[in-house]
Amino acid sequence: MDLADLPPLREALAEHGLMAKKSFGQHFLLDLNITRKIARLAQVGDGDTVIEVGPGPGGLTRALLETGAKVIAVEKDERFRPLLEDVAAASGRLTLVLGDALAVDEAELARGGPAHVVSNLPYNVGTPLLIKWLTGPWTPASLTLMFQKEVADRIAAAPGASAYGRLAVIAQATSHAQLVMDVPARAFTPPPKVDSAVVRLTPRADRPSPERLDAMQKLTAAAFGQRRKMLRASLKALGGEPLIAAAGLDPQARAETVDVAGFLRLADAWLARRTG
Repeated sequence: MDLADLPPLREALAEHGLMAKKSFGQHFLLDLNITRKIARLAQVGDGDTVIEVGPGPGGLTRALLETGAKVIAVEKDERFRPLLEDVAAASGRLTLVLGDALAVDEAELARGGPAHVVSNLPYNVGTPLLIKWLTGPWTPASLTLMFQKEVADRIAAAPGASAYGRLAVIAQATSHAQLVMDVPARAFTPPPKVDSAVVRLTPRADRPSPERLDAMQKLTAAAFGQRRKMLRASLKALGGEPLIAAAGLDPQARAETVDVAGFLRLADAWLARRTG
C-alpha cells in the first residue's frame, strides 16, 4: 500500500466517527489543493526532515509526504492515532509522536539534524509555539505555519501599523517573516469564525544571542504592555530616559513606532547597564 491507496480524508474521518474538538482548537484542512500548496511554499523535498504539529487526520501530512520528505508528526489527540498509523504504514516516512508540542524537545526529535516546521497550528497554542521556536535553544531550518489571519498579520507587521507589536519584533529580530498565503474560513471543516493565513519564516544569519533575545523580550513586554504611553513612561522601571538615550531613541516615542533595530539597541543598552 502507498499514499495513493489511502481513502480520502472525509471517508477516513467518517469511518472512525471523528469530529474536530473545540477544546483543542481543531479545524481540519481537507482540501488537497491547499495542503499541497502549503507543502510547496515550505520548499521541502527528498531527504528533508519536517516536524508537523497537530496533524489531526493527516491532510497536510499526506501533502508533505508526497514531496519525499520525512515527517515527524506531534499529535496530542489520541483519537487520530489509527488514521495517522495508516498514513505511516503507507509512506514509510512518517513518525508519530503522541504528546504536547509545547513540551517536546525538537532537537531530540530531529536527532540533532536540521528540520523544518510545517503546520496548520491549533489556534489555542499557535503563538506560544512560535515564541518557543523563535527564542528557544533549538533553531528550525524554516517555519511555514498557518495562523488565524489576525495573528499572521501581527507577525509580519511593519512599524507604525496597527498590528505591529511584540510578536512582530521578536519574529523579525530572529527571522525573515513573510505572509505567503491567505486561506478562507470555508476551506476548513468545521469552518472557524475567522480567516487564516500562512506565514513563512527563515532564521536570520545575524540572529540575536540568547542574552539579547531575553533582554528584548523584557523590554518589548514593558513597552507594548503600555503601548499608549511614551517610552520614557513605559520603560521607566527598566532604565527610563538614560536607557532610551543610550539606544539613540526619542523618549517621547511610542513603542509601535520603534523598529526592530531600535529594540535591539535598547536590549544592548540594557545589557550594558547591567554588566557595566
